[in-house]
Amino acid sequence: MSQYALVLHGGAVTMEPSKLTPEEEAQQRQGLQEALQAGWQILHDGGTALDAVEAAVRSLENNEHFNAGRGSGLTRQGEVEMDAAIMDGRTLQAGAVSGVKYVQNPISLARKVIANSPHVCLSGEGALELALECGLPLQPPSYFQTGKTRQEWLEIMQRNPAAPASHDTVGAVALDQAGNLAVATSTGGLEGQSKGRVGDSPVLGGGTYASNEACAVSCTGDGEVILRGALAHEVYALVKYSRLPLNEACQAAVHLRDEELRGDKGIIGVDPQGNIALEFNTNVMRRAYRVGTDKPYVAIWRNE
Repeated sequence: MSQYALVLHGGAVTMEPSKLTPEEEAQQRQGLQEALQAGWQILHDGGTALDAVEAAVRSLENNEHFNAGRGSGLTRQGEVEMDAAIMDGRTLQAGAVSGVKYVQNPISLARKVIANSPHVCLSGEGALELALECGLPLQPPSYFQTGKTRQEWLEIMQRNPAAPASHDTVGAVALDQAGNLAVATSTGGLEGQSKGRVGDSPVLGGGTYASNEACAVSCTGDGEVILRGALAHEVYALVKYSRLPLNEACQAAVHLRDEELRGDKGIIGVDPQGNIALEFNTNVMRRAYRVGTDKPYVAIWRNE
């Protein structure tokens, strides 16, 4: 029996502390705790890592205080286009979706891609058709247009519509009692992004990757930077081929070619031995973890 573990993130960003109100901070901490409990309970009861990461991310998608699902950022046109991916480290089976509208939980749709499609990634209308076929819950546009995201969108449109604001991602990695790894990542993209933009979250090896040979990894931060560095696969390769400890591999990936890959970067990971890593170059990284029956950890600021 393996030492089971769950690590999750709710986004890494560089921001002025005054921009995060005490009320919003409290809501985010509670959301992280609830998502951690949802995934950890599955692992504790002997469930699979794949089920655990889906449950944790689904909880964050249902929480308007995180940029995924209900709290997704709005495109330049004021619409929601969501991305998500999930991967089984035991089999390397994976499912991903991009440009998704109306689907309440894109991570569950990504899971359905594994079970109900010969493909790895579906986008736009094709992804929506699969959601309809599988009977997944759908929501009207008003569900996703929260007061917070609408206000942020209005500010961007008034300031500079050509410059989308940096926004966050949610993700989870897990090791179950059978020794298997899994990862799930979901995002609502950049506030004010161009229609059709695809970030790192649904790209295997970009922002999401898992293999029992080495580790499970989920990234957050500036998606374009993470994509250009293939950071999730960078961590996997450093662990597998360079034999670096997981935390050192994540540190190296965060600082990979810093001059060319400037931007906010955060990475969470877990390996088959139950070692965890949470590395980031920002002052905010919404994060939580629990290893076995140890006390759960929840934090937002760098120095916690």
